[in-house]
Amino acid sequence: MKIILIVVGKTVQKWLQDGIAEYQSRLEHFAQFEIQTIPDLKNNRNMDFQTQKNLEGQSILKLLQPGDDVWLLDDKGHDFTSPALASWLEKHMAQSSKRLVFIIGGPYGFSQAVYDRVPGRISLSRMTFSHQMVRLIFVEQLYRAFTILQNLPYHHE
Repeated sequence: MKIILIVVGKTVQKWLQDGIAEYQSRLEHFAQFEIQTIPDLKNNRNMDFQTQKNLEGQSILKLLQPGDDVWLLDDKGHDFTSPALASWLEKHMAQSSKRLVFIIGGPYGFSQAVYDRVPGRISLSRMTFSHQMVRLIFVEQLYRAFTILQNLPYHHE
């Protein structure tokens, strides 16, 4: 199974890029993992939020394949502890879908078309983080989940 993380816009801060690269490298020991970046929209300062979300949503939907197990990282999603996320991941990886896809939207969230196509949602916290910071937090939590499943000493109860 391949795990895909789709993100809208590039990660700007170098410290976030470095952290994401570190955990992406660590994840390669456990699974095929890839980050797909949807480029920032051109002239988005001249667009209202809804237009921007709709255009980003069209780009997101083009990357999805039939049979993908797709989950949005969304503040209204299901909360997990790290061990619960590991169990959830193990269950979903055992299913027959060929790709497990997670999506982090842009700063204004997702379009209704994306919500309609992807009913599954996961929340990383009740707190609000920048959409760029969520990338690092999620990749670290994904790595943590694999270490929990492998009984490695990274996670402590």
